[in-house]
Amino acid sequence: MADYSDSFIAKSSVKAGDIEHRRKINFNIGKYNAVVPQGKSQFADVHLARERAKNLKWRAIDTLDKQLENFEAAITKRGAKVIWAETADQANEAILKICKEKMCHTIVKSKSMVTEEIHLNDFLQKNKIESVETDLGEYIQQLDGEPPYHIVTPAMHKSKEDVAKLFTDKLGTHPNLTPEQLTLVARDKLREKYVQAEIGITGANFIIADIGAVAVTENEGNARLSCSMPKTHIVIAGIEKVIPSLADLALFWPLLATYGTGQKITVYNTIVAGPRQENETDGPDDMYVILLDNGRTNILANEKARESLYCIRCGACLNACPVYKNIGGHTYATPYSGPIGSVITPHLKDMHGWKHLSYASSLCGNCTEVCAVKINLHELLLENRHEAVEKHTNDFSERIVWKMWKQAMLRRSWMDMVNGNTKSWFINKVAKSWTAHRGELDFPKKSFNEQWKKKLKEANEKKRP
Repeated sequence: MADYSDSFIAKSSVKAGDIEHRRKINFNIGKYNAVVPQGKSQFADVHLARERAKNLKWRAIDTLDKQLENFEAAITKRGAKVIWAETADQANEAILKICKEKMCHTIVKSKSMVTEEIHLNDFLQKNKIESVETDLGEYIQQLDGEPPYHIVTPAMHKSKEDVAKLFTDKLGTHPNLTPEQLTLVARDKLREKYVQAEIGITGANFIIADIGAVAVTENEGNARLSCSMPKTHIVIAGIEKVIPSLADLALFWPLLATYGTGQKITVYNTIVAGPRQENETDGPDDMYVILLDNGRTNILANEKARESLYCIRCGACLNACPVYKNIGGHTYATPYSGPIGSVITPHLKDMHGWKHLSYASSLCGNCTEVCAVKINLHELLLENRHEAVEKHTNDFSERIVWKMWKQAMLRRSWMDMVNGNTKSWFINKVAKSWTAHRGELDFPKKSFNEQWKKKLKEANEKKRP
């Protein structure tokens, strides 16, 4: 199995020293932090709202099989077709089959992290099908040949000057265009694609089990156009996106808006319950919903990690994480970055190759503090580390060093025997990852334990008559 830790460490070292990157990220996250309190103000008790949302997600995940069956039964009654995909390859092949049946040459696609997870755009390109990102941030990233930087704001790391230069290079626009003018340029380009496209692809923020529908929340209206203008609409969503009832949206939509962008509610909120019906004038002729597993049942089977499936992808933990803010989203080399990505990626892929992400944390707990559904993210990071050790994904030398350390820590006398220079030499030898970027550790010649015993002895001697 491949180990991506060396690449991660190398990229992290470079990005952490990039002052300009840090300036852009701090600027954009600063704007986010300024508006989130406004979104929270709509809740009489925001902590109670988060607790209720967590309980609803617990219920949904605990009865996931029944919820998904209810969803399938309800949405198929309205003419939609449900496809179950165990792997990314199965999902891609299902989409390709639909494209061939519809003789599709162009696809318009709204922002979807699941499609990033299965590398759908690359797959379609190899099969000579044009897939156009219609979300402005995703469109910028696609023009630049980069994956999303953030699960909510894909181009967070770019300044308006970066975007202007990119548009000049790729679209031939004037280099001094304002953000408003750049947006109009993108809109003109994308409107042509909506007309040309035979298929529209969207994700789903929520799968509503009781009525058999998908809920999509956005600020640009591009998802609504993607699912209504082309004659075929494909939804691809992870199976964990399910919520039990339509009534639950009254809590989840404002909660997602508040923690995602600081809004009380996003601009466009759409419920799609099937293709165009006989008495309707708008909408696609056909609708397909692909329910993707791709490792999620691995998390479901893990009693401790299961809580991570409650995530509603608001991105708040990324914005709060000191590690993410220093090394950036692309360093993680996975669609789901930041604390939530560090928790779920080792389970979605493999623990050996991705366990290093669970160590990319200060364990400050800020991610847990800001989570919209109160997932104990920092505890789950520790659980991942524990699981990695239990599965012996660490190498032999590491296991030996930690066994020696444990034996020494359990025996005060052993530790006192190697104080001073000997302890300093040993610790600096085994802690190379620490001393590579910091000064060497220098321990005193006598431990606190020895010094305390000496002081206590001297004090007792003074008390004697």
